[in-house]
Amino acid sequence: MNVNWRAIPPANNSLAVLSAACEGNGYPLEITDEPLPDITCYSLNSINERFYRDEIAGADCITIVGGPHASACYREVAEYADYVVVGEGEYTLPALLAAIEEGRDPPPGVATAAGYTPARHTVLLDGYPPFSEIKGFIEITRGCPFSCGYCQTPRLFGRCMRHRSVDEIARYAARFRDIRFVSPNAFAYGSDGIHPRLDKVERLLKSLDGRIYFGTFPGEVRPECVTRQSVELILDHCANTRLHFGAQSGSDAVLRRLHRGHTVEDVIRAVDLCREQGLVPVVDVILGLPFEGDDDQRATLELVKLVARAGKAHIHSFMPLPGTPLANSRPRGLLPETEKVLGKLALGGRITGSWMDHEIRFFRRTPHL
Repeated sequence: MNVNWRAIPPANNSLAVLSAACEGNGYPLEITDEPLPDITCYSLNSINERFYRDEIAGADCITIVGGPHASACYREVAEYADYVVVGEGEYTLPALLAAIEEGRDPPPGVATAAGYTPARHTVLLDGYPPFSEIKGFIEITRGCPFSCGYCQTPRLFGRCMRHRSVDEIARYAARFRDIRFVSPNAFAYGSDGIHPRLDKVERLLKSLDGRIYFGTFPGEVRPECVTRQSVELILDHCANTRLHFGAQSGSDAVLRRLHRGHTVEDVIRAVDLCREQGLVPVVDVILGLPFEGDDDQRATLELVKLVARAGKAHIHSFMPLPGTPLANSRPRGLLPETEKVLGKLALGGRITGSWMDHEIRFFRRTPHL
């Protein structure tokens, strides 16, 4: 049975994770630029889903769709795809492929036009490789105990943090000279996600050889977890000179409505501590949140300017994602003064990211559409 993976640039992380799981179960994934027999798999987000909908509906093969959009809107996707993998796919996708090959009903965790039975499991990270040969990042943690209104992570992976063991991480890390991680909050490794266990973080870092990059994309940290002790772990054991964390807003009122679980002061303290210790803070900020008033946006702009003096701010425009509390919210526009200041900071190389329309950025990255 031939199993193909539709090449879509934003789905490379999904491919890296699922390729290893499928290969281990006897189903190697062949990358393709079009749907091919016997089966073609897709991983879709909320930007690109509509551009592949007709292709999937008209495909002359069995189609399987997963990813964040499919997980949040599985009933809609099941109207044009044969099977929809909802949530984590490491166990479910190989089990579905086996069911198709053997002519059995799909396993729990798969939606079809006939209905959906939720999965009865969560993935134990030690049971699956953290990557295939496609990417060299090691996923050390999955899940998030926070409920940020814009974020799909706790809805896709649950609010209980699951961690890969130190021994498994060290075994895979031995393949690489540069060691990088995937985590919603790297400083939360080994903990419940709210009360850091830096002793476990230190044990992990001490177990690794090579150049360690910890607390950098795609394994950022949270600002309230940036303390003198956690920064010392970076300085003592890691090669990175940057620390990446999310502020999202410069308004405490907005942070409360987002359920971020930290304050603006936590962000400022983290920025100052990085600067004092010789690390460059890289701080994520979201502009255009639906309940962001003019004063809130101005406060966020002031925070961006503060960050830019010490490091770099990475700016995102708000995008409502399905399955989140803000899924049906509309982004607000930017004030003229905001656009002007961001433009100047960008020209000076002090901020990165994009505050333009997300679909424009998608098309720039995906020229074949």
